[in-house]
Amino acid sequence: MKPLYTQEEFNTTKSRGLLPLECVHCKKPFLITKHRIFRSLNENTKQYTSDFCSKKCQGFHSTLAINGNCKNCLKPVTRTLAEAKGSKSGNMFCNQSCAAKWNNAHKTKGTRVSKLERWLAERLPLLYPDLEFHFNRKDAINGELDIFIPSLRLAFELNGIFHYEPIYGPEKLGRMQSNDERKMLACAEYGIELCVLDVSSITYFKPTKAQRFLDIITRIVNSKLSGDLPVSLPLPSQNLVEVP
Repeated sequence: MKPLYTQEEFNTTKSRGLLPLECVHCKKPFLITKHRIFRSLNENTKQYTSDFCSKKCQGFHSTLAINGNCKNCLKPVTRTLAEAKGSKSGNMFCNQSCAAKWNNAHKTKGTRVSKLERWLAERLPLLYPDLEFHFNRKDAINGELDIFIPSLRLAFELNGIFHYEPIYGPEKLGRMQSNDERKMLACAEYGIELCVLDVSSITYFKPTKAQRFLDIITRIVNSKLSGDLPVSLPLPSQNLVEVP
């Protein structure tokens, strides 16, 4: 809605009085009642829209096409203005699969993957380009492992404060700790050495804090690659590494 009236004119006009607006499509001025403008401002429904001077202009505008590229795969995409306007993020996608992949990778709420995990997932493959890393996958033990290196039969779990203190109550803590124990038993059954890192000291993410845990992981990985057992981690599937 593009008003052609002043705030003073709006205040002094009666409910059924007419006020000028500019049509979003044809850019021509048209008159509409103050009552309808008020409904448009307070109710986000098509019934009370005040963007167009006629249904004809509204129909033409909704079918106008805009060209762009899929935000995820960069393929050419054509969308109507109505479809583009309906997107909360303003991004264009070629299909729902691309939209889901991009949104899942960039969402900031509702995700179980911490910033520390994402940071490690970016750096470990760069440090070890010849190793295959699985991040947050469930195929190895039918349960999620934060980091798993199949060729070394080595896994890492990054346990935050929720694994040690009843932040959401004792029942939630008990279920989480039971799940942690099941992971340890499953790793032992499948011959996977599980190293649990206590990351509860990270209350907010900073690369300098994350670097300490990357150093621990690389030290263990290097020991496995060289054929040496980690001296500080003697018990397979029951290792706990704490960082002060």
